[in-house]
Amino acid sequence: MSEFAVEMREITKQFPRVLANDHVSFIVKKGEIHALVGENGAGKSTLMNLLYGLLRPDKGTIAIHGQARHFSGPADAIASGIGMVHQHFMLIPPLTVAENVILGQEPSKNGLVDIAKANRVVRELSEQYGLQVDPLAKVETLSVGIQQRIEIIKILYRGADILILDEPTAVLTPQESNELFDILRALKAQGKTIILITHKLQEVMRISDQVTVMRRGKVVGNVATANTSKSELATMMVGREVLFRVVRNEARPGEDVLRIQDLHAKNNKHLPCLRGISLSVKAGEILGLAGVEGNGQTELVEALTGLRKAEEGHIYIEGRDVTNLLPKQVRANGVAHIPEDRHRRGLVLDYTVAQNIVLGIHYQPPYVKRLGFFDAINFSSIAQKARRLIEEFDIRPPEQDNLARHLSGGNQQKVIVARELDQNPCLIIAAQPTRGVDVGSIEFIHQRLVQARDNNKAVLLISADLDEILSLSDRIAVIYDGKIVGMLQPHEASEERLGLMMTGGGK
Repeated sequence: MSEFAVEMREITKQFPRVLANDHVSFIVKKGEIHALVGENGAGKSTLMNLLYGLLRPDKGTIAIHGQARHFSGPADAIASGIGMVHQHFMLIPPLTVAENVILGQEPSKNGLVDIAKANRVVRELSEQYGLQVDPLAKVETLSVGIQQRIEIIKILYRGADILILDEPTAVLTPQESNELFDILRALKAQGKTIILITHKLQEVMRISDQVTVMRRGKVVGNVATANTSKSELATMMVGREVLFRVVRNEARPGEDVLRIQDLHAKNNKHLPCLRGISLSVKAGEILGLAGVEGNGQTELVEALTGLRKAEEGHIYIEGRDVTNLLPKQVRANGVAHIPEDRHRRGLVLDYTVAQNIVLGIHYQPPYVKRLGFFDAINFSSIAQKARRLIEEFDIRPPEQDNLARHLSGGNQQKVIVARELDQNPCLIIAAQPTRGVDVGSIEFIHQRLVQARDNNKAVLLISADLDEILSLSDRIAVIYDGKIVGMLQPHEASEERLGLMMTGGGK
């Protein structure tokens, strides 16, 4: 039997405007943790979608454990022992853990679903791999870290011995990430093969055995992790040296731009989620807000941007009360918003890059012009702005007529950042601005946020990435259970101290 779990050779995949995979060979040994890294748009996701049967290659071959395979869909890949944990979890919140795991492959008894057997099997899998999940718990009551474990159990239940994990630590705390790495090591020890798609090179160095690097649709490197470094991998990824720490001058904060006073709000279940938030962000500073997802950050951003009603309290922008104004009115008061969910809040996926670049100002001159009694779209002005921002923000491919849905996640994010920062706002609310973005794009976005700060803008940075918080922030606030539980200077903070405060365990 072959020593390789996965052999993808000379894989080519062409889309209408993009050669996503250009004669790519990707080989993974059995029982190893193999990291797949590269810039946004490098072709990593396309390659893994081909391996999981979501796409079919135009050319090339795929072999699993030495046997040639031709996948017509994910069911074929699953039957060959391949499982994939997607970056955005695919769970049904009101169902229990066991019900989510068995969905589509339910054990039966006397023509009915055998829930007792399902609970037993899930508990056995949980104990076997050290996943520590209660099969009877409702998913909606569980943390993001536990939900990820459920996704892993789902693919193990279906017999996977090759596990593909896409950005698995994107929404985890440092403690949850460490627990995940322990789980991956346990899976490896029991003979599982793991493919890890990630942009976090420090994690690649910690957990992987082998690394494949892609750039612009091609493999540009394949190295043993022990024989490389974080900086070498970054250089291979982007074709130049990358700075991992932001070079910035000391902040010179001015007057308050944003002032939040005793803010209360309810979540989508009409339960209290913001419990008396008071906070200020000054001109010329970056205030970092650290917290585990689900502790009120999303609702705070929505309240600040007019997307959620404040039940009590006030929000002031440069002294003006903007509490419960409409989103359009909030933007008119000089607020730019980089949303945490770029698909839901940041883009219209079936609009072109050019159309997305003028969203929010599309009704203003020069993007509309008066023709008699009517306003008409000024396509030439829109095209001119799009060309400028595509070049300035290195959006790839550099085609303004491309639909936003055809861009990689990182390039979608660049479209949003370009649009928002080009508005000359007084306040920038940046929620998870580099989630799912490669090291080169992270460096670029960080530099733009620091440049905005140096241009006397106020920046509220909301991030679950503590490296990002520590690297960029002039002050750091910690949110837990809808309250601000601490305010630190960067020199007082560490990942461990922040991680503890984020889970309610320290001051």
